[in-house]
Amino acid sequence: DFATPRAVLTGHDYEITCATICAELGLVISGSKEGPCLIHSMNGDLLRTLEGPETLEGPESCLRPKLIQASREGHCVIYYENGLFCVFSVNGRLQATMETDDKIK
Repeated sequence: DFATPRAVLTGHDYEITCATICAELGLVISGSKEGPCLIHSMNGDLLRTLEGPETLEGPESCLRPKLIQASREGHCVIYYENGLFCVFSVNGRLQATMETDDKIK
């Protein structure tokens, strides 16, 4: 037997660097090399784009997501390459940010 994909997710212009699945909410959240992060339904429909804060300037203005985790309560935590944590609602609203100098893996 050959496995066939359940859905094809589209919308990123660059390679995917991180992704998570929230089966309880039926969502797939993915981030690409040059951002942004996208929320898809399990059927492949693009639902939302998660844009990071626009407060950065210069070479660090491009937020590159490294880690993503979603909760069953509808929160999505994204850790970006420059040490920035962002918490989003599944509706795409930025709820909180925090910067750290620590290297998170």
